[in-house]
Amino acid sequence: MINDGRLTRRRALGLFGLVGLTATGLAGCSSGPEGSGPAATPTPRTAPTSADDVWAVLAAGNDRFAAGESQHPHDDEPYRESLVAGQHPIACVLSCADSRVTPELVFDQGLGDLFTVRSAGEVLDDAVVGSIEYAVEHVAVPLVVVLGHAGCGAVQATVDVVRGGPAPDGSIAALVQAIEPAVRGVTAGGDEAAYLAACVEAQVRSAAAALTGASPIVHEAVAAGRTTVVAGVYDLESGRVSQL
Repeated sequence: MINDGRLTRRRALGLFGLVGLTATGLAGCSSGPEGSGPAATPTPRTAPTSADDVWAVLAAGNDRFAAGESQHPHDDEPYRESLVAGQHPIACVLSCADSRVTPELVFDQGLGDLFTVRSAGEVLDDAVVGSIEYAVEHVAVPLVVVLGHAGCGAVQATVDVVRGGPAPDGSIAALVQAIEPAVRGVTAGGDEAAYLAACVEAQVRSAAAALTGASPIVHEAVAAGRTTVVAGVYDLESGRVSQL
């Protein structure tokens, strides 16, 4: 069998396991001042256990962010130290790699709260799917959010190609090819902004559906009711996320 250099699921989980063991080892070495014994650290918050409860937490955080009232939780030194022994994120978020769409900021969450995976245009590949599978199978997140955003450059590039423009250079072409089916499924009409918005929504829905269909691990978790996959779009101007 040819080794194509891809990170297989077995190797990926092995690396994740190594990270976990390393973090546990570091936690065992933590201590306070000499002679004082182990340092006391705060206990991470009790995580919501249902997808609806998790979404309510994220929606409330997004409301604070959009209103300019972010609390920036869980970014202090004691809380950071409390996470050395392990992680317990409340959700996995697959978002576009766009620098303006940072899930921890958009949902007003902090360290250890979100298992974030980012890919331009929410395009799925083995590494992206494997990362989400890890969050579902080993971290047991009850919610996976596929988050697109208004004015997505990857979707716009795909629209340009579908309209007859030249294909982009390098591996960006692979992103366009992955998004193209969603764009071709949208009927052009109305103004340009409305058409692009429809294409963005189509790509987010497509990625969410493909994730459940392409991954037996995610599919099984969804079928068993352990995990829910939802799609959403972030508006750059208002700062608000709308669930589709």
